[in-house]
Amino acid sequence: MAEGQITPQDVAEGTELDFKEEQEFWNTYKLGDGSTLKVKLVLNGVRRLKKHDPDGQPIYIIRSQNVVRVLDVPKELRAKPKEQTFKPT
Repeated sequence: MAEGQITPQDVAEGTELDFKEEQEFWNTYKLGDGSTLKVKLVLNGVRRLKKHDPDGQPIYIIRSQNVVRVLDVPKELRAKPKEQTFKPT
């Protein structure tokens, strides 16, 4: 195995860390078709490995989710909304 490669065993032997959200920012992108995307990475988990990078810093593995919102879609790109199949009683 190449030096510096992370194995499943490295991950399993790592330490799961608690964390507290301090700030989460939305990144906004204007697309070529006129739509706007807002994207935010949300951290779900952090694990510190027993390995270090070449500068001596510990290596962290993260679990995350990308949250994506689409805004300002031009009318000509929109489809007709589908009818609800579930009707509340």
